[in-house]
Amino acid sequence: MLKALIRGLIAIRVAVSWSGGKESSLACYKAILDGYEVSYLLNFTSYNGRCMFHGLNSALMTAQSRAIEIPIIQWRTSWSTYEREFKNALRKLRGIGVKGVVFGDIHEIPGHEGWVDRICNQLGMDPIKPLWGCDPMHVLLDFINEGFEATVVMVKAGLPTEEWLGRRVDKIFMLNLMRFRGKIDPCGELGEYHTYVTDGPIFKRRIRILECERVLKNGCWYLNIKRYKLDNKRRQLEDEENLRCDPSLQRV
Repeated sequence: MLKALIRGLIAIRVAVSWSGGKESSLACYKAILDGYEVSYLLNFTSYNGRCMFHGLNSALMTAQSRAIEIPIIQWRTSWSTYEREFKNALRKLRGIGVKGVVFGDIHEIPGHEGWVDRICNQLGMDPIKPLWGCDPMHVLLDFINEGFEATVVMVKAGLPTEEWLGRRVDKIFMLNLMRFRGKIDPCGELGEYHTYVTDGPIFKRRIRILECERVLKNGCWYLNIKRYKLDNKRRQLEDEENLRCDPSLQRV
């Protein structure tokens, strides 16, 4: 609490490395609770308009930015230029007063050990990793308990997780996941699955998925979200309250 108070007084401006998934959303929330001023979401996209890691349409990241009411910087790159462009993005952020970057990393990914710390240190930015070292299952439970909502939007083909495409991340999902503990990272940190967050404590509006389709590409199943809508959360709560209060609408 004291740490958060001090940071609040100093108002340290940070950006969040944003994938649209559960870890970056939870890390963003924890950074805010820790007293950081989250000024931007930073999202890297390919030249065909898709997010680099989850393969989602970059417009879906813009929708999250609107729903959360934190501006997003979308930076185009390719895998061959990713590190160079990541550094260029951090230079841009540093030039507008951003002091650190929040990451949703939980543990080291083979082949990328120390990458985040090395890049941030080279650019004079503070790497902030609220989830670092946590048990992935605890991270997933924390995400659910904090009131976030997410949908599975990518799964590797051929894995038992293939049936998860389009499913909501909740405690029933966790129970199914526990069947594969030791075989699949609970948070999908090795790319077994990815998620798209549609609601939570950092969201001012909720994203409602209206139309989607399954697409098989490069050994992975993707949920191609074709239509969505941003709902006013206050209106949604009022509708739910009216449903509870109107006796004519209650199930007998």
